[in-house]
Amino acid sequence: MKTFVIMLAGGSGSRMNLHENKILMSLCGKTVIRRSMEAFRGFADEMVIVSKPDEHPFVLEQISKASLPFIVRFASAGKTRQESVHHGLRSLDDAKDEDIVLIHDAARCLVDSALIERVITSVKEYGTGIPGLAVTSTYKICNQDLYTESTPDRSRLYEIQTPQGFRAGLVVNASQKAMDDHIECTDDAGLLEYSGIPVKIVPGSVSNLKLTVPDDIRKASAILEGGKTHLRAGMGYDVHQLVPDRKLILCGVEINHDLGLLGHSDADVALHALMDAMLGACGLGDIGRYFPDTDKRWEGASSVDLLKKVNQMIQQHGFYVANADITIVAQRPKLLPYIENMAENIRKTLSLPENTVNVKATTTEHLGFVGRMEGISSYAICTVEEKRG
Repeated sequence: MKTFVIMLAGGSGSRMNLHENKILMSLCGKTVIRRSMEAFRGFADEMVIVSKPDEHPFVLEQISKASLPFIVRFASAGKTRQESVHHGLRSLDDAKDEDIVLIHDAARCLVDSALIERVITSVKEYGTGIPGLAVTSTYKICNQDLYTESTPDRSRLYEIQTPQGFRAGLVVNASQKAMDDHIECTDDAGLLEYSGIPVKIVPGSVSNLKLTVPDDIRKASAILEGGKTHLRAGMGYDVHQLVPDRKLILCGVEINHDLGLLGHSDADVALHALMDAMLGACGLGDIGRYFPDTDKRWEGASSVDLLKKVNQMIQQHGFYVANADITIVAQRPKLLPYIENMAENIRKTLSLPENTVNVKATTTEHLGFVGRMEGISSYAICTVEEKRG
């Protein structure tokens, strides 16, 4: 499986008040196009730069300075973004249907490795992956006279970024269909949506801004020179009683055991500890505040579904999970056969890359209520990134 990157570099600098393409300008000692190309070091097998032919010599010089470890080719920019994407896709003669294609705006030169990895992981699992930020402001739909008509539910709105990733077979066919039908889409995911293919969103990054207006240069320079990412950590703890006639569910995985955990929801003690750690890291209280056991809506609720809600909640406050470490304390049953599935379940729910979720199990050597097999407890530590921009 190969990863192809289509780098869209055919824009202009008009809104930047520049007399040249903005991707050619210098930003803190490196050109924008060079920073964007270097961001895919370690991910790309081949890259196609879609740009204006008269700018190829300058870009070739930047490629030489970057000493990129992958093949770089050129395609000519079209009159529209969609046409440029189509030209880039047509140049992928050796791409197989199962290969990965990442389409990136060169003007987003601050894209980080973790975001790229999230997109690639999503493509491997779902066939698609695009980064998005949960919208925190209220938006209005207006008529042509600027009178409001409706207010969309912002909990379902995301600001979409690049790189947008897809299986090669999906995006090539979708692009051709849109071109044949004369359909114009504002982003690459729209091509697949027009073909009836759902597209998976993964967490984006506030620092992955697109250089569009002069103030974006100031913001980008501040990020490069001072950094805008802050790490915060939280700890969670929970305990539930073991009783007959209940399923034992830990990290969303059903465990084969003669006893289960008692609780208002599915009593997943490990995910409850993790959610408390996530909320604690963000200064947002605990799960009892949002899912009280006095509320019938959460009776028998899946803790995996609650984890999704908590993840959306912290993202709306500008936080993103970086990693999680969970310890389950149980005398019985033996959890080793389930550990890998538990970690994978959390990682998929939170759309995290490999090696960011760790689940462990231990006993109390027959001491205390856990040792007497009266209950199971769990500890969790979670690190989140706070994005300030």
